[in-house]
Amino acid sequence: MKIPKIIYISCNIATCARDIKYLSAYGYELIEVTPVDLFSNSSHIESVSLLSLKK
Repeated sequence: MKIPKIIYISCNIATCARDIKYLSAYGYELIEVTPVDLFSNSSHIESVSLLSLKK
């Protein structure tokens, strides 16, 4: 579909890395990753990643 930008939200860093590697093979580049602490009294962290289609 050649979507210009993807915002990928994940609670599992292992699957996030796997999926970003897959998307990178299909022409996307990782622009930014931001950790988000939704559960302040635990060690659980969400990640929000921005990927952009290479031109």
